[in-house]
Amino acid sequence: MNHLTDTIIAPATPQGQSAIAVIRLSGSQAIDITDKIFKGKNLLDAKSHTIHYGWIVDGEKEIDEVMVSVFRAPKTFTTEDSTEISCHGSPQLVQAIISLAIKHGAKSAFPGEFTLRAFLNGRLDLSQAEAVADLIHASSTKSSEIALNQLKGHFSSMLKDLRQELIDFAALIELELDFSEEDVEFAHRGRLKDLIHKIIKVINPLLDSFHWGNSIKEGIPVAIIGAPNAGKSTLLNTILNEEKALVSDIAGTTRDFIEDTLVIDGVMFRFIDTAGIRETSDILEGLGIERSKQKLREAEIVLFISDIHKSVEETIAEFNDLQLTKDQTGVILLNKADTISAAQAEPKTQSIADKSGVKTLLITAKYKETLQPLLSYFSEYIQHHNQAEGTIISNTRHYEALENTKLCLQKVIAGLDSGLSSDFVAMDIREALFHLGSITGEVSTDDLLESIFSKFCIGK
Repeated sequence: MNHLTDTIIAPATPQGQSAIAVIRLSGSQAIDITDKIFKGKNLLDAKSHTIHYGWIVDGEKEIDEVMVSVFRAPKTFTTEDSTEISCHGSPQLVQAIISLAIKHGAKSAFPGEFTLRAFLNGRLDLSQAEAVADLIHASSTKSSEIALNQLKGHFSSMLKDLRQELIDFAALIELELDFSEEDVEFAHRGRLKDLIHKIIKVINPLLDSFHWGNSIKEGIPVAIIGAPNAGKSTLLNTILNEEKALVSDIAGTTRDFIEDTLVIDGVMFRFIDTAGIRETSDILEGLGIERSKQKLREAEIVLFISDIHKSVEETIAEFNDLQLTKDQTGVILLNKADTISAAQAEPKTQSIADKSGVKTLLITAKYKETLQPLLSYFSEYIQHHNQAEGTIISNTRHYEALENTKLCLQKVIAGLDSGLSSDFVAMDIREALFHLGSITGEVSTDDLLESIFSKFCIGK
């Protein structure tokens, strides 16, 4: 934490050659250090939120032609004086400018240190700081929306209001402990129970939203499952519109899973082509089949591919053998529809759907135009889950904190119902307040902060 008094510097753009790169400084000496290596306007006199043209110089030697932005405290990301140097995107130039600034007193920033300072200086709370990282790493429009909503602070504000109401009641119960011999009651138990039920009512939809929120953040896993030569790799290649997986008439060609992503209606799906499931004496193929079964268990959507020529009963039996859980969604795809007449295919498709109770689609895996019903299904899947209104959480730490808060509040209710003494009720309320406060950082430890911010990129 002593490092937080230093003026820090780091590239704010990715490494590698580019047209321009941005170097960020923050700290009490940020403007002074930048001015010492800048030839152009006197930055010490520059107004906040202004941009200035000039050169980065080392003595009389010109290093690069740049633009420098000046931001004065407290209206900056970190609430400290800050500058940003926009230079040409040569990695050599970027490093030369950083080294020059370090020679004049700057220190290299740790991963996430700019955002850590924003949190410690009250610019962001902890959940908003985590939203910054989520926004940077967002892989789809929907995951960006979730991170942006969290960054705006609605989630934090809602939790802080509830926590403050609970703190007010906790203070009254703590006051009762000071007058334990007087047998007085400052905190009305009925109103306390009403408040706890109100908080749980807010927490429950947040907990329910996590599965969908985390799926959006990480990408919805879709396992492509079926017997060897069912057309799994062909389907993956056609969906992605590239030759991602090796296709062969030889059974057992795919010996390990192959994964790639596709964004549909703003949501990322992770398609996983797996080894064909069958009995085999081949050790490598057997390992691939075990991995296929593991990916099957991890999938949210399972696409089961079966040959259209198989009987209705055989297809349903093979699908049932997958033993999907209640949290998984299965779709049966009857492949090679081009090898059978529509008069034969459509009744069989409907029969399998009716008898299995599972969405069943007719496809020819090698022809993209036949996959439109499948792509429409993914759109419908998104729309169905997007119907839930309100805040969506996608952070595992937030989910666990809310779950622990709920458990503590349920203990408070149970204690009140059983006539538990005020000191034990107060203990459960304090624990609930701890977990609720840990989300926004009102309660935090150095270990927690290090764990969170070490996952940030340098320069943010």
